[in-house]
Amino acid sequence: MGEEVRNNKQEENFEQGQDKEEKEVKMAEEKEEKEEEKKLEISEEELEKLCKEKICPNCPERRSMQDQILRIKADADNFRKRMEREKEIFCKYATEKVLEDILPVLDNLELAVQHGKQVDACKDLVQGVEMTIKILMDTLKKHGLEKIETKEGDKFDPAVHEALAEEEREDLETGTISKVMQNGYKIKDRVLRPAKVFVSKKISKN
Repeated sequence: MGEEVRNNKQEENFEQGQDKEEKEVKMAEEKEEKEEEKKLEISEEELEKLCKEKICPNCPERRSMQDQILRIKADADNFRKRMEREKEIFCKYATEKVLEDILPVLDNLELAVQHGKQVDACKDLVQGVEMTIKILMDTLKKHGLEKIETKEGDKFDPAVHEALAEEEREDLETGTISKVMQNGYKIKDRVLRPAKVFVSKKISKN
């Protein structure tokens, strides 16, 4: 009876020792796994550095990606420059429509001066209208309006003149301006309205 109890106790101690050993082995394995996982953990900076070091410079995928990045940058730069040009043009000619609407006012004032000069009683009135035209032109110049200087005898230029008709003149060369019917204007370097003129031609012998 005592021997049986002793044997059972020995078996129990053996099993406990075996369980303890298995636990220790398992804990050691878990510790080793954690250490391995810790070794595999790297920061984003380290990962990026490793990628740059390991990726082959001649890799087709890398070249394709770099080409695509360059194209995107070039497109963005071109878009920015185009928008800047469009903004500059818009600001430069922003007053074009308003100035164009004011031109008939200038035309009527100039007609009033022409007709008034034919009447002696209108001398003071003509002088007042001429001063008004000068003040108005000085103001419009600040917004980019310029008169296209055109006079009889100037060479006809289709870029700034509009020919209404030909006029036979002995005293003028063919292709020169014989009469200015309506003044032309431009806004900065753009023609707002060409000057309307008659163009001279030699009198036919027939």
